[in-house]
Amino acid sequence: MDEAPNNRASLAKGAKDIAKEAKRHAAKNFSKAVDRASDEYSAHRSYNRFHNEDEEENHYNTYTQPDGHSADNAANDEEGASSDATEGHDDEDEIYEGEYQGVPAYNDGKTQDGHVALGQPVSDSVKSHKELENERQADEEELAQQYELIMQECGHGRFQWQLFFVLGLALMSDGVEVFVVGFVLPSAETDMCVPNSGAGWLGSIVYLGMMFGAFFWGGLSDKVGRKQCLLISMSVNGFFAFLSSFVQGYSMFLFCRMVSGFGIGGAVPIVFSYFAEVLAREKRGEHLSWLCMFWMIGEIYASAMAWAIIPHYGWSFSMGSAYQFHSWRVFVVVCALPCVCAVVALTFMPESPRFYLEVGKHDEAWMILKQIHDTNMRARGQPEKVFTVNRIKIPRQLDELVEMESESGNSISKVFFRIKSEVHGIYLNLMKCFNYPMQENMVRLAVVWLTLSFGYYGLSVWFPDVIKHLQADEYASKVKIHNNERIESFTFNFTLENQIHKNGLFINDHFINMKLKSVTFVDSTFRSCFFDDVTSVGSYFRNCTFVDSFFFNTDIDESKLIDGTEVINSTFTHNKTGCQMTFDDDYSAYWVYFINFLGTLAVLPGNIVSALLMDKIGRLSMLGGSMILSGISCFFLWFGTSESMMIFMLCLYNGLSISAWNSLDVVTTESFPTVRRGTGFGFCNALCKLAAVMGNLIFGSLVGITKAVPILMASSVLVGGGLVGLRLPDSRANVLM
Repeated sequence: MDEAPNNRASLAKGAKDIAKEAKRHAAKNFSKAVDRASDEYSAHRSYNRFHNEDEEENHYNTYTQPDGHSADNAANDEEGASSDATEGHDDEDEIYEGEYQGVPAYNDGKTQDGHVALGQPVSDSVKSHKELENERQADEEELAQQYELIMQECGHGRFQWQLFFVLGLALMSDGVEVFVVGFVLPSAETDMCVPNSGAGWLGSIVYLGMMFGAFFWGGLSDKVGRKQCLLISMSVNGFFAFLSSFVQGYSMFLFCRMVSGFGIGGAVPIVFSYFAEVLAREKRGEHLSWLCMFWMIGEIYASAMAWAIIPHYGWSFSMGSAYQFHSWRVFVVVCALPCVCAVVALTFMPESPRFYLEVGKHDEAWMILKQIHDTNMRARGQPEKVFTVNRIKIPRQLDELVEMESESGNSISKVFFRIKSEVHGIYLNLMKCFNYPMQENMVRLAVVWLTLSFGYYGLSVWFPDVIKHLQADEYASKVKIHNNERIESFTFNFTLENQIHKNGLFINDHFINMKLKSVTFVDSTFRSCFFDDVTSVGSYFRNCTFVDSFFFNTDIDESKLIDGTEVINSTFTHNKTGCQMTFDDDYSAYWVYFINFLGTLAVLPGNIVSALLMDKIGRLSMLGGSMILSGISCFFLWFGTSESMMIFMLCLYNGLSISAWNSLDVVTTESFPTVRRGTGFGFCNALCKLAAVMGNLIFGSLVGITKAVPILMASSVLVGGGLVGLRLPDSRANVLM
């Protein structure tokens, strides 16, 4: 009777070596599978179809003995007959490093210690790159289905709303950045004495910075993560936007605004990618549309602040004549506040769990998904509800060939080398977006982005300039003309405005503490006149003569004395330096900002309608219909002969076009797989900014020349882009691959 136990013990000892090669703790895995099955049964939810592959691997890992005893039983019997403590420490008995936090161990089917288990598939080293990519594609499709079920279990609640407002602040900053340029452009160029040849560069340089920023940050977010890239890009934007309000030189101001635009360029592609990856399919269209409202809120914020701050010249200070801090600089500082708030709030939010899964970080993704589930369940009053997901499919990680920089290089060369490597990786990832089967859809998306942006930004420049042109014509029609006047020994201590003086003679007159506002002197003579503390805005002396005159603390210089004006035996002392400007002198400042504010408010109804109907009528119907209606509305501009009519058409156009923007953002987000979503969206957004630069240059050059060309151009581009948008594949039923 004693021989039987001894034989069994010897068999168990012999089976130990074999079981160690094929995961000798299969019994422990079996008990975990039983616990997992019981948990899933208690939660009335099953993920068994995603575990079939793991169960097959466990089947291979079970070694059957000739006497009918499996290696599982042999291992269990051995534990009673032989102690591991007497044989040394076993690596497989180590506690899984995430187990103390409740993170389930992820088993990808790979063997340990470099051994090949019985029944395992062929090693990756003997497979072609195409085969590995096909396997990864299959894994991504399986993950997409499982992730959708996980997000349904996590629910939509407090966590999504918290992230909604945080990312909304970032999107709001992008809207502010776009409109702050147009609001400060006239003031900044006047304040910094920018010649006509340099005017307009501010608007173009900011859009160029945003174009490169969208491509770079969007692509980088696919490599290092959504949260980290968004934090860095928003920090760059906030720092240089704040710095730009203090610099005095125009070239330095251009540089700061360009880098600020480069930073904020990453906001749109990262924000939509980030938020879409924590939404279930049935919630995605509606809530991404609600998120678009923050861009409109940014417009309203910028318009309201410009209306409230810029025209108030008293909100300024100076340090001598060298440093001037006018009210438009205060406006720039105020516009940087949403970006600062977004950076602070974003530090408290987690990384996208979907991104972690794509790069193979199972534990981090599982913990964030559990955080989402627990946060939402506590908000619903169900804190006892358990997160039942144990294992999540991880796509196969493909090795990449990375060029290494020499250790002997200096820090600057290493930084440039790292940037070069990242840009090259982004480019390679972008090229995959043009591969089959995405090639045709990518081209259509690019066409829609270009046409919608060209029409929208082009008309956004053309509308205000046309209104200003109409105002200038009305202002010029009220000019007062004085001919052959003779004024002697008179003191001018009041403002002269919108006047033309021809063939005048001024003898021994005093111009003291006064302003010349849009006043032109033509063929006039000034003899023994005294000018003290005179400020001129839009005023000139054409072919005039100054004899024995004295100028003290005035801004009258060579730029104001034009067309052959002569200065004979006259003295200029303590001339005012810099460009003298006051916003009180801008007769249309309040009105222009108020018009932009009205145009922004007109977007609100379109935003609400698009959010409510996005999932009901479909993304493509809304995209194509909105662009076509926007193009048709442009034809009515032909009848806009008055200022009030142009304002009405501006509001109508903005209200119709916003639905196209919202639906295009949703379609673009859903059209790319997770590993290329930031890159693809960033490329499309870069095309948007390129079209904005083209629209600014083309439409801006046509102001006051012709009305037919801008109207026909915008209408045809928008209608054509809408028809192309209707040919895009419907993404409403897509899961995020």
